[in-house]
Amino acid sequence: MRVIVYTGKGGVGKTSVAAATAVRLANQGYRTLIMSTDAAHSLADSLDLPLGAEPVQVSENLWGQEIDSLREAEKNWGSIQAWFSRMMTWAKFESISTEELLVFPGMEELFALLQIRRHYLSGEYDYLIVDCAPTGETLRMLTFPTALRWWMEKLFPMKKKLVKVARPVAKVAMKGLELPSDEVMDDMETLFYHLAEMHQILLDHETTSMRLVVNPEKMVIAEARRSFTYLNLFGFNTDAIVVNRVLPPEAEESYFARWREVQARHNEEIEASFNPLPIFRIPLMETEVVGLPMLARVANLAFGDQDPGQILYTGRVEEIRPEGEGYALDLAVPFAPKEQINLTQRGDELTVSVGWYKRKVSLPRMLTGRPTLGAKFAGDRLVIRFGERTLQPVGEEV
Repeated sequence: MRVIVYTGKGGVGKTSVAAATAVRLANQGYRTLIMSTDAAHSLADSLDLPLGAEPVQVSENLWGQEIDSLREAEKNWGSIQAWFSRMMTWAKFESISTEELLVFPGMEELFALLQIRRHYLSGEYDYLIVDCAPTGETLRMLTFPTALRWWMEKLFPMKKKLVKVARPVAKVAMKGLELPSDEVMDDMETLFYHLAEMHQILLDHETTSMRLVVNPEKMVIAEARRSFTYLNLFGFNTDAIVVNRVLPPEAEESYFARWREVQARHNEEIEASFNPLPIFRIPLMETEVVGLPMLARVANLAFGDQDPGQILYTGRVEEIRPEGEGYALDLAVPFAPKEQINLTQRGDELTVSVGWYKRKVSLPRMLTGRPTLGAKFAGDRLVIRFGERTLQPVGEEV
């Protein structure tokens, strides 16, 4: 089974692109499920067909699903929900419903992860296409298991033992307060291991591909670069960029002529920022993209003869690793002559110039404020060294 995850800034059309990919794969004969993890679902609107919390067949070889976060919370937490309810009663917070307590920020993404794991293990589909929430929520969803791992592996076993010992004492001393039972603690542990298993599926470059959907607009490109950097930082394989709503050539002789010029400049920036990833372009359609026929047309315009189900790129374009007191940033710069390379750092943005080619890299927080000490080639990769964090003059060149 292949998993393809689409994300991007809100409003760029990622749902349409994800749905178009799913329609194309289904038309090629693959059993395909497209699943929305966005709390504000629009997948059913894009397909122009009703969907539910469980997969619904919408055409031959194609199923759709919009995850109900509250339903998934009730289904997956079970004893945890019951314990929360009893604890709230003990604390005299009856005005706060269990449902309100269960769906805390990030819960939707959490249970979406479990749905991806469920479908992957079921073996019912050839492709799982995931229409994710905007990039901020998606990154939180994808990195949650990493953030949870240390706590669960180091502290949770100790806490589990302490709760077991303190449970009878706490009930008397705290006048009825009931600490989590063994069943509740086991459910928490099971959840973590399911998340860890899902994390490994997402990190498997032979199984999962991340794809960024962008519009040729300054703010959208800037966010896509940051997302691309962080996806690489956490080890996920981004294998393609899809540029949506590109004005066609005939727009040059209309009201949108100036917009066409602006988009042309931004398209050059997209090429510079994401090379060597394959970049697919979808023109601004003359009508809204709704319904299976229109989605199939969009997929044909985007991918042409290319099979969108394939792994379109393999290898980490960017990689950050500790080196001495600082860090090293590896960038893929194939065929670049050393004498033509120039680096410029402005705040959290690093510009790599190779002749007339420029690539802008948004630096993650761990690298901001650190001076660039130098650069060297290692095969077809440029290794940039960062020193200890200091204040660096704006626009300093290396």
